[in-house]
Amino acid sequence: MRILVTNDDGYHAPGLAVLEEIAAAFSDDVWVVAPAEEQSGAGHSLTLTRPLRIRRFAEKRFAVSGTPTDAVMMALAKIMKDCQPDLILSGVNRGANLAEDVTYSGTVSAAMEGALAGVRSVAFSQVYAREGMGDTVPFAAARAWGERALRPLLEAEWAPRTLVNINFPALPPESVKGIRVVTQGLRDYGRLQIVTNRDPRGYEYHWFALGPTIETPAHSTDLEAIHDGFVAVTPLHLDLTHRDSLDMLAGAYR
Repeated sequence: MRILVTNDDGYHAPGLAVLEEIAAAFSDDVWVVAPAEEQSGAGHSLTLTRPLRIRRFAEKRFAVSGTPTDAVMMALAKIMKDCQPDLILSGVNRGANLAEDVTYSGTVSAAMEGALAGVRSVAFSQVYAREGMGDTVPFAAARAWGERALRPLLEAEWAPRTLVNINFPALPPESVKGIRVVTQGLRDYGRLQIVTNRDPRGYEYHWFALGPTIETPAHSTDLEAIHDGFVAVTPLHLDLTHRDSLDMLAGAYR
């Protein structure tokens, strides 16, 4: 099995090394094609207004001067054109990709691009307690549980153009309670906060911040699985059509 590993935190991110370890448990044919620099929040964006450059670090290791989607497209259409991957793994992201995060996430979007190309693709993210952590994110849960979370997926039947989003809780490996297959959650948009300050020249600048998360009674979403101490596994698909609204809209245009 040939595996392509990518991410959105950049070629030198520690989570990428963790994901390479996970991939190595399944194959000795692992390729790395990742963004040259951090692209968190890039979503499924493409670089269309400037040229892209590829830097080769070793036989199967490359960095691309663009977004995660750029990296996957460059891998499939150029770098690995004659040796296509059987599996694409994206991550391990520094921080959660839960609920509506998937629409912003470069990590998930890299897996989306793989799914569009017909390649089985999985996104991995490590949740962490942000207070005082900075760049020091413990990936122990992802390292210990990554192989266990991925192995069953390789033996399962996948629907076309689907991908899987996996999040690891912010816990020591021995405290993780297991793996839950859950739906994508949805946070209350009212929790969005904007933190405003002034720079030394007196100009305002702004940071996005988030308030508390709401919960559903059934505890059946990725948000709650992580909160309850489980690895959250969520299947996603690329068809965004809201089918229940088709008849209503067709009637509205009559």
